Amino acid sequence: QVQLVESGGGLVQPGGSLRLSCAASGIIFSAYTMGWYRQAPGKQRELVATITSTSFANYADSVKGRFTISRDNVKNTVYLQMNSLKPEDTAVYYCSARRGIMASNSWGQGTQVTVSS
Repeated sequence: QVQLVESGGGLVQPGGSLRLSCAASGIIFSAYTMGWYRQAPGKQRELVATITSTSFANYADSVKGRFTISRDNVKNTVYLQMNSLKPEDTAVYYCSARRGIMASNSWGQGTQVTVSS
C-alpha cells in the first residue's frame, strides 16, 4: 500500500549538483517523518537526512552544509538537494517513510547517484 518512488539520480562531476525527489502515496504524508538513506557497494546503508512532520531536519555529518532535505505536503514529495558533490557520495539513494520514532521504515526502490570525472 505504501509506495515511494525516487527520481533525479544520475551521473554528475565532482562539485556538481543533483536534486532527488521522492513521491509518496498510500500514506497520510504530512504525518510521516521522511528520510533519505544511501548505500554504496560493499557498505552498509547509512542515514543521509531526515525531516519530521514539522519540518525539523537532521543530517549526517558527512553531508551537513552540502545537502538540504525539504518536503512539500501538498505534492506529497520529499526532496534532497545535493550540492558540492564528491566521489564518496556515489551510492544508491533510498527514500524512507515512518510514522514515528518507534515505527519501522518503508523504503523506495532507490535511485543511483554517481559522482565521477
